[in-house]
Amino acid sequence: MFTVRTWAARASAALLTTALAATGLADTASAAPAAPAAPAARPAPSDAAPASGPSPTPYQGWNTYYGLGGDFTADEVLDVADFLVSSGLADAGYDIVWLDGGWQADVPRGDDGLLQGDAERFPDGMAALADEIHDRGLRAGIYTDAGPYIPGTCGLGSGGHYQTDADTFAEWGYDAVKVDFLCGITADLDPQEAFTAFAEALRDNSSGRPMIFNLCNPVTSPDWGDYPEEQQSTWSWTYAPDIAESWRTYTDVGFVGQIQFKDVLRNFDANARHPEVAGPGRFSDPDYLGPELGMTTEEFRTQMSLWTVAAAPLVISSDPRTLSQESMDILLDEDVLAIDQDPLGVQGTRVGAAGTTETWAKPLADGSVAVALLNRGDRAAEVATTARDLGLRGRSFEVLDTWTDARTQSSGTVRAAVPAHGAALLRVTPSRAHGAPRLVAAPPAFTAVGADAVAPTTDLVAAAGDRLTTQVTLHNDGGTAVRAPRVALTLPEGWSARAAGPAPRVVRPGGSATVTFAVSVTPGAGTGGYDVAASVSSGSGHLATPPSRVTIAPGAPSGSDVVLSRHPWVSATSGWLTPTVDQSVGGGSPLTVAGTVHETGLGVASPSRVRYYLGAACTSLAGSVGIDDAVGTVGPEGGTATFAVVGDGDVVWSSGTVERGTEVPFDLDVAGVRDLTLEVGDASDGGYNDRADWLSLNLTCA
Repeated sequence: MFTVRTWAARASAALLTTALAATGLADTASAAPAAPAAPAARPAPSDAAPASGPSPTPYQGWNTYYGLGGDFTADEVLDVADFLVSSGLADAGYDIVWLDGGWQADVPRGDDGLLQGDAERFPDGMAALADEIHDRGLRAGIYTDAGPYIPGTCGLGSGGHYQTDADTFAEWGYDAVKVDFLCGITADLDPQEAFTAFAEALRDNSSGRPMIFNLCNPVTSPDWGDYPEEQQSTWSWTYAPDIAESWRTYTDVGFVGQIQFKDVLRNFDANARHPEVAGPGRFSDPDYLGPELGMTTEEFRTQMSLWTVAAAPLVISSDPRTLSQESMDILLDEDVLAIDQDPLGVQGTRVGAAGTTETWAKPLADGSVAVALLNRGDRAAEVATTARDLGLRGRSFEVLDTWTDARTQSSGTVRAAVPAHGAALLRVTPSRAHGAPRLVAAPPAFTAVGADAVAPTTDLVAAAGDRLTTQVTLHNDGGTAVRAPRVALTLPEGWSARAAGPAPRVVRPGGSATVTFAVSVTPGAGTGGYDVAASVSSGSGHLATPPSRVTIAPGAPSGSDVVLSRHPWVSATSGWLTPTVDQSVGGGSPLTVAGTVHETGLGVASPSRVRYYLGAACTSLAGSVGIDDAVGTVGPEGGTATFAVVGDGDVVWSSGTVERGTEVPFDLDVAGVRDLTLEVGDASDGGYNDRADWLSLNLTCA
């Protein structure tokens, strides 16, 4: 992850300025601050590359894989095709109905040497299905593998039959072909040679039919094992732009029926490594869109924002017939789709530093810049950049919030309050007009519990009956004053708030103002998370902040010898499966490190956060950490982790990289700590085999 984001940081300023120069709007005197020189770029794709071809802008459609798995039928496919038309998805550009693996017969090649579909599930044949799809005004896509068919490894393979299969797909009437590499890697093929040969066969098909070529090598170390760099998905950028309309840049973003936000971010980061080779007719592919397969609505909106800024193909892989109206609205948003389909074809890059909050920018053909203000974190946050850092010049800018349709005027600051796991997607355009001033309200920040000050946070752990101090900060990023803004809190039922200071009479251009409230948590509040948001109204309009979170915790521990792992946690996450108490994660075996068995503790997989409420009632925490000996039976890859103890947002202790066979002890002062979190990272080698143990955790409390 670090390598990905660091490269993008070095390359982003140069790429952004170059793209803006093409529109005539780059300000060479005041463009983005100079960045270290990017690595030597790969030469531009040759004339053989598809400069426009069958997909001059990122293609859109639907694929069977994540939503239907591998056992779909012609009737199901056509029912989805009908839905694409009736729902408006097809009119919005989602016009490819793409069969993934599973369409083929159990014996995928007939006596005549030609591929054949499953006769029971596709009784009229694959050509007839393509005709039915075309009759609905849609395009048809199909799947194969670049390797030779190896039963038990892949469902079908085109190895040894490239021209025959390309001719067959064209004769059947398919418009797009996804070519996988499952049997390719099993056969130890060179992907560049295999995919190049397949691309030539597609271009030279006997029907002369233009077909989109989606090069899909998902092989990625360490997820798939230890493979040479040249055989991995992360190497496709060196040759794929010359031969394909799109190329996968990392392993699958999820599993059948399951896509998680952390893997969306992982794939987006990998996809960002080489934006310089993308352009009209050739696009980096971070994999499919996965609404309602494990992500919240906010997380899916973020995936859509990031894929759009990345100029990625937009292929839905959930079953669209089951989607909520919220998900449909995200997929159909015209302003968002216009950014993805922009004819300039630039893949966006990161502007500024990598971190929990980031700015990603994509120059557009009309001289505006699309900006994704990303919040990777678990709490709402303010994210900001400037028009200057985006390479834009001028004194006034129109800012379109694509998700809310709000249009405001900024004098140069581009800022948004962004929910946890969220992204604001803005379109910033130089303008001489003076529209509504851009008033931004930060999420409510909690600054005190009772009489005790706390570091400002939008994610507070508290107890029932607590009194909290909450502040809402208003920023006027426009060129005219905002007068008499009215701020109110939206609270959980039974909670109350009162103003703890005067309301601002005016927020001047470029200025800020803070409104303070005293919030009383009802004594009857049950354990769990509660949202606190703010609404603001003024002469320039109305807005609402993303919610901040107050978590009412179980009671604080007490006693001179508390086993922390047996105290109820506030929340707990594990990279795979769920944290286990007094057992190793994933197997139920005793916690064992370097041959020593521990009766108590926690088993997790990286990345992990386990949070406890101490309520300033404890003085010390002792224990140790290590990689569970269970990894010795599951392979040599991975099996390293980092451990950290965080108190009220500050790191109290960190382990550095912990490898197999090592137990690392600690004995810490936690006096005054209210909110304790045990964090595990992957030590920068991925989470493969990271079975991390927190061992014999003992607290001393009042």
